[in-house]
Amino acid sequence: MADTNRGVVYMGPGTVEVQETPYPTFELRDGPGVHPDSVGRECHHGVILKIVSTNICGSDQHMVRGRTTAPRGLILGHEITGEVIEVGRDVEYIRRGDLVSTPFNIACGRCRNCKERKTGICLNTNPARPGAAYGYVDMGGWPGGQARYVMVPYADFNLLKFRDKEQAMAKILDLTMLSDIFPTGYHGAVTAGTTTGSTVYVAGAGPVGLAAAHAAQLLGASVVIVGDLIPERLAQARSFGCETIDVSRGDPGDQIAEILGTPEVDCGVDAVGFEAHGHGKDAGEEAPATVLNSLMTITRAGGALGIPGLYVTGDPGAKDDAAKEGSLSIRIGLGWAKSHVFTTGQCPVMKYNRELMEAILQDRCQIARAVNATVITLDDAPQGYRDFDRGAARKYVIDPHGLVGAAA
Repeated sequence: MADTNRGVVYMGPGTVEVQETPYPTFELRDGPGVHPDSVGRECHHGVILKIVSTNICGSDQHMVRGRTTAPRGLILGHEITGEVIEVGRDVEYIRRGDLVSTPFNIACGRCRNCKERKTGICLNTNPARPGAAYGYVDMGGWPGGQARYVMVPYADFNLLKFRDKEQAMAKILDLTMLSDIFPTGYHGAVTAGTTTGSTVYVAGAGPVGLAAAHAAQLLGASVVIVGDLIPERLAQARSFGCETIDVSRGDPGDQIAEILGTPEVDCGVDAVGFEAHGHGKDAGEEAPATVLNSLMTITRAGGALGIPGLYVTGDPGAKDDAAKEGSLSIRIGLGWAKSHVFTTGQCPVMKYNRELMEAILQDRCQIARAVNATVITLDDAPQGYRDFDRGAARKYVIDPHGLVGAAA
């Protein structure tokens, strides 16, 4: 008999609950967010995972705040690391007992975009639009992984297997970041053009911003500057060697000039997204275009902007009608005049996760320390969401079976 499943469920703006949830099967059943065309979809190419670790993401927080069109009853969680406990009929290479990282992008491995390594916009896993993810609004209705168990489709293509389980469990707090946050931050730094000697400005000192800053260091940046409004998060950025600026003090360019001697950087990363606030005297007011316009101002001509921060097509909590559909007052003319390159969209995790795994295993980076990974139980997840919403400088790692604590 299958074990009981429990998961973190979105109940409406500001509220999540840990509830008993359906045990996963190799069929996508009707439920919150599931497209009608996907109901009954058979997934014999999938596996069932016993969750080892699953993380709370800033993208989850957007939904929980009520800033998306996420349906009530959605099982949350797209950052998943687990042990394979059941293998579908059509799986060839993944075996029961394997310890694996699950990219948050659900990709078929067969469509044009997947074959071009654009796994964030798979054409086959979501009937409504390109791209799918676990437990996320508009991403196909696949049940999320902030739970005890989850089904992962197209397992042979999607899963990254750790070759040595004992070694992996010894570094599980770092390796759990491979499902999203570390590749996403790395993607932001890479697409901003970060290389040896670069000067980099990262807007936002939440977990993705901290991951982007650590990734920029890994890529060889000479100076990494992180901007935010929350002192605790800025202190966390300084803890691993970043310079910081408090954007409530005013224009980031002036503070960057105090550090670099010039108000410009080579590379700009937006790790904030659509809930951005103003700078200086407007720091308390939401102004969603602020970060993008600021980055265009402070990134040198010919530079690039990596934009891993989330922007949405539907925001019921936005200040005006335009922003409710994702239309912002962006100074695209400034970006054009400076010949900026912009890269947006979901990170294609599989493009980076294997190399970042090796960097972790060979002690080339300490991503868990950089983002202040903090282990909590499944039952503590609602409190984790509340603390994260208040700006805690932590990356909450849910340990539903006590396996992370046991390894530590």
